Amino acid sequence: MAGVQRQSGCALTIRLLGRTEIRRLAKELEFRPRKSLGQNFVHDANTVRRIVSASGINRHDHVLEVGPGLGSLTLALLDRGATVSAVEIDPVLADRLPQTVAEHAHSEIQRLTVLNRDVLTLRPDDLAAEPTAVVANLPYNVAVPALLHLLAEFPSLRTVTVMVQAEVAERLAAEPGGKEYGVPSVKVRYYGQVRRHGMVSPTVFWPIPRVYSGLVRIDRYATSPWPTDPTFRKNVFKLIDIAFAQRRKTSRNAFVEWAGSGNESASRLLAASIDPARRGETLTIDEFIRLYQRSSDSGGATPEGDDLSQEHASAS
Repeated sequence: MAGVQRQSGCALTIRLLGRTEIRRLAKELEFRPRKSLGQNFVHDANTVRRIVSASGINRHDHVLEVGPGLGSLTLALLDRGATVSAVEIDPVLADRLPQTVAEHAHSEIQRLTVLNRDVLTLRPDDLAAEPTAVVANLPYNVAVPALLHLLAEFPSLRTVTVMVQAEVAERLAAEPGGKEYGVPSVKVRYYGQVRRHGMVSPTVFWPIPRVYSGLVRIDRYATSPWPTDPTFRKNVFKLIDIAFAQRRKTSRNAFVEWAGSGNESASRLLAASIDPARRGETLTIDEFIRLYQRSSDSGGATPEGDDLSQEHASAS
């Protein structure tokens, strides 16, 4: 299959991967997809073009791709003229990716860097330049921790466009009070606005998963409406964790241990213009932030046990 994209007056022609070639590559590598790593590879050119189109990236972007696998999405990203840093945990796939790109994209290989590592260990110093976008097909087991890690570590990211299992997409985009609204829903909104971009059929993958996938895009706030330093973020996120660990409790009761008493909990909530009788899972990111700020302003204690690793452990 061929992909033709026009960017700023130039035409790039990169041959995208199809079902037959995906299977051929796997056979060549004697590779068997591992369920533990969520290895399901897209073989449909229209789907990868749709993902790239939803991301809005262009030749000025430095894209961070997580889990490139056999290279289906990587080729479509390069076809838009972007520079790509692909982070692949599987050493066999990481080693083969540059060759696949060279075979399909000719000179575009110079715009690709492959890092064989776990995305949860990725730091700014690992990349030659600051990334402006994330575009990825994320496996279920690391989708939320990976998103939160990258948004925290790379403030240069303007957009994040990911294909995740439909259940995760629903949780990320859920509104306050709904049954899908949870910790991930609130925490991603700390960084920006979240939008759904439709569903993806299981038939576009090899092997075929048992569930549908969904596209989600996060646009980081151009100017954050609240502080973004790590300490502030950790303390706000701890309040979010407290609230959702005790679903169906009133906010007053959910925050008793944090505040020190029921009366103090109610006092802090009222100071933040939050009805103490509301359940914690109905609070918006704005309200969690206001609760923390008003409590801090009045000399209230910060949440105990703050540890950035908990941000990932409790996020899913």
